[in-house]
Amino acid sequence: MNTGALLEYAWVLVVLIGLEGILAADNALVISIMVKHLPEKERKKALFYGLAGAFVFRFASLFIISYLANVWYVQALGAAYLLYIALNHMVKRLFVRKEKHMKEAEKKQENFWFTVLKVELADIAFAIDAILAAVALAITLPATDLPQIGGLDGAQFLVILAGGIIGLVIMRFAASYFGNLLVKRPGLETAAFAIVGWVGVKLAVYTLSHPDVGVLDKYFPKSAVWKTIFWGVLIAIAVRGWFLSKGAEADKK
Repeated sequence: MNTGALLEYAWVLVVLIGLEGILAADNALVISIMVKHLPEKERKKALFYGLAGAFVFRFASLFIISYLANVWYVQALGAAYLLYIALNHMVKRLFVRKEKHMKEAEKKQENFWFTVLKVELADIAFAIDAILAAVALAITLPATDLPQIGGLDGAQFLVILAGGIIGLVIMRFAASYFGNLLVKRPGLETAAFAIVGWVGVKLAVYTLSHPDVGVLDKYFPKSAVWKTIFWGVLIAIAVRGWFLSKGAEADKK
């Protein structure tokens, strides 16, 4: 792998870690509300079982998705789903008060195993979001000499796997840090979901350039023009989220 390709892989991994961190903090906040009604000992067990389920599901689904990565209608469904969760978050952010949902969640009293089931389902939903976003970011990376795993180049698979493992570590150990960061700069959460939507656009472009679809030239997703546009917009979203949050924090003071 040449230096340029290595830098591109490293950059995608850095983006994945940042995206996983913000999403994991938001996800950890939701899950913490789900288990809040349980006694402390059972609360820790529920979180442990939920995390174990997410770990198993993430590895299993990653291997499945690697075999389907080059199927155009799977790509199309993935693009539509990423765009949906981004738009869904934006709509809820505009029209639904987050505090209202948290208070409602706190009032619900459920038995231990039903709570574990809810945590498992939430972890699975979060894993799907993260894996689809990671695949969409990785599939246009340069090919390497590593053997293919399913429909993915070995290096592409490894960078997605590394991002997924780091995401689980963040959810378990560093979510509090990212949670505090979200409190200080709430615009980062919206920026993260906007990035997920933009990654959905990238996956849609990749789908339209698939040989079986042929709407766009098959080389366009890997062209310098598209990569410049994609990364330029992604960085602009992140910077805007950071500085708008700073302005909002200053207004509160």
